[in-house]
Amino acid sequence: MNNIKRIVLTGGPCAGKTTALVRIHEHFSALGYKVFTVPEVPTMITQAGWNYLTDNHDFYYEGEKVILETQLELEDKIMRMAETCKEPCVIVCDRGAMDISAYISTDMWKELTDACHTSTEELRTGNRYDAVLHLVSAADGAEKFYTTANNAQRYEKADEAGLQLARELDKKVIQAWTGHPHLRVINNGEDFEQKMKRVVREIASVLELPQAIEEERKYIVELTAAIPDSTESDITQTYLVADPGCEIRLRRRSTNGNIANIHTTRKRLSTNEELVTERQVTNALYESLLQQADPYRRTIHKRRNSFIYQGQFFELDTYLDELEGLIILETKGIASHADLKLPPFLRIVKDITGDVSYYNPNLALRK
Repeated sequence: MNNIKRIVLTGGPCAGKTTALVRIHEHFSALGYKVFTVPEVPTMITQAGWNYLTDNHDFYYEGEKVILETQLELEDKIMRMAETCKEPCVIVCDRGAMDISAYISTDMWKELTDACHTSTEELRTGNRYDAVLHLVSAADGAEKFYTTANNAQRYEKADEAGLQLARELDKKVIQAWTGHPHLRVINNGEDFEQKMKRVVREIASVLELPQAIEEERKYIVELTAAIPDSTESDITQTYLVADPGCEIRLRRRSTNGNIANIHTTRKRLSTNEELVTERQVTNALYESLLQQADPYRRTIHKRRNSFIYQGQFFELDTYLDELEGLIILETKGIASHADLKLPPFLRIVKDITGDVSYYNPNLALRK
């Protein structure tokens, strides 16, 4: 059977999903993939006559239940079709099941998942969806591009109140998916084309296609104030014994009590191209793989705060144990230092972009 990947494309209002779906279809069809698209189910149900602004609780609940049931059934039926194809396939979901939880109360979400015989853990552990790509809303950092003209169902208007609502929804959607082992957040920037290229690149990575090596902007920083609205994770990272030119990493990430174990193999194909393979592993396999730990490298332990500031997604790693005191800020999709929108609660100590001595495999080397 085909090794079919199922990918969620999500994001806040006016994030570029419609354009991204077109780009994905064109790019991967040209590479010989059969591209299936699961349409945005909440829009379908709204267009069918449901009204999310109703004050009729039973009508509202039944509509949300229909959305979740239809989402899961439609995804499964399209998977069945894909399994009959002889060519390689990729399924792109225009939003996924966890998006629904961002728009309703925690109690109602629990009631809905119980009724549909599923759970938050089942929907975002990585078993149902191979990756989640979140496109940041234009309302956060690219306000001049924010519009409601292309979505008649949108109620976040293009005024300041609407922009703030859109930003809040954007963060709620990210929080809904936080804990998925392959959640990638796609920044805003002055160049929308770069945002679309990043989407294509991330999907190519999920499909395990060779990729040009992309440099991430990295800085040693100091924290000058509390971080607002961040998601905190605890990460342990162990490097395993590997052949020359190959890096094998075993990572355990705990977020809000949810644990994900990821086994990553990174193989250099040339000076500017690499192949990255990621898979989720059980707790038992994780413990077993630890026996293969590289004796020349220590396990890295760090606390990660993930957040969005003015449309740019950041990961702030505070290293613990033997590397205590080191704080590194990292962001992707930023072409140059001049494009960086530095949060006011951080101060740059040193720009370490491209400095291999601060790459995690080298930080892990025992002195």
